[in-house]
Amino acid sequence: MLGNFSYCNPTKLYFGENSLSNLSDELKKYGDNVVFVYGTGSIKKNGIYDDIIKILKESNKNITEIEGVMPNPTVEKLYEGIEIARNHNADFILAVGGGSVCDFSKALSVSVNCNEEPWEKYFVRFEEPDCEIIPIGCVLTMVGTGSEMNAGSVITNQNTKEKIGHAFADEKIMPKFTILNPRFTMTLPKYQMVSGIYDIFNHICEQYFSGTDDNTSDYISEALMKSVIHSSLVAVKNPNDYEARSNIMWTATWALNTLIAKGKTTDWEVHMLGQAVGGYTNATHGMTLSAVSLAYYRYIMPYGLDKFKRFAINVWSVSPQGKTDEQIAKEGLLAMEIWMNEIGVITNISDLGVTKDDIENIADLTLTMDGGYKTLSRDEKIKVLSDSL
Repeated sequence: MLGNFSYCNPTKLYFGENSLSNLSDELKKYGDNVVFVYGTGSIKKNGIYDDIIKILKESNKNITEIEGVMPNPTVEKLYEGIEIARNHNADFILAVGGGSVCDFSKALSVSVNCNEEPWEKYFVRFEEPDCEIIPIGCVLTMVGTGSEMNAGSVITNQNTKEKIGHAFADEKIMPKFTILNPRFTMTLPKYQMVSGIYDIFNHICEQYFSGTDDNTSDYISEALMKSVIHSSLVAVKNPNDYEARSNIMWTATWALNTLIAKGKTTDWEVHMLGQAVGGYTNATHGMTLSAVSLAYYRYIMPYGLDKFKRFAINVWSVSPQGKTDEQIAKEGLLAMEIWMNEIGVITNISDLGVTKDDIENIADLTLTMDGGYKTLSRDEKIKVLSDSL
């Protein structure tokens, strides 16, 4: 561990089938005016909405709702939410849903009392809030983003086709608590489940494929990746396997609560490429990552060959006997591709609606990161995207 760092994660987690029973006690810590934020209606079909409303009413909260938060939350939806929260004099935001709802709620928490234009301030200039932040809590119904235990938020501007994430530095933006009940995730369609699974896996990869020192964080990452691989194969065969779904949910949280990023640089270029594709197509986030990952990792592999060799051996159990380092590394990426096909994620951007004519525009929308093994030029972004078609 060669880096210097501090670590603090103030989010309290309640995990398990009875975890929702803790919501009442948590609500007592906050003001009376609660903004209840959720997605496009699935929680009304599976009964979670009724359970939450009952608890809120029993807690004597004044409730207003922001419903219809979409999978890629938009600036327009954020503006709508700001007006609702201001009119309600919001004391607390309760986010019930997947990562998009959590992301939206964090953006809302720093925007309600902000005197500036939130998109420009937070997602263009990447400034930190200088206003009162409204506390939030989460009840998670879909896993993948890790948004339940970090200070990140991703918002899409449909006018400019930009999808931009801001990892806020202020710990106050992190959820005060998150309720994690694996049962809540079991009504998701397979497409959403495997999309979330790949999102988890890639979060780990983004932090793993960087640095050359002997770092404890990388050993943790390898264990988390092996857990995702194993549990994903079980869950694809039997989506109602509680043990597999609970392991996936727990791994998702630890994949992006900043723990495995400590003491090292991190990459995140796959996310920049995927978010650019997502901003252009409105495709599901995890699928945009899976669609560009293989081409990107095959391109940067020569620049981080030792780590890709280690990845092949330690994560995919590739035998190194009688093989060159390059052969071992390539075999690891092939094993990854086989797994991706087995769980059913998308592996090319053409399946998301991208055409050859779109490539240069998407490349121009892709932010450049410099923490990995290769900083991509514009031409290199075009090549990776072209190889992803």
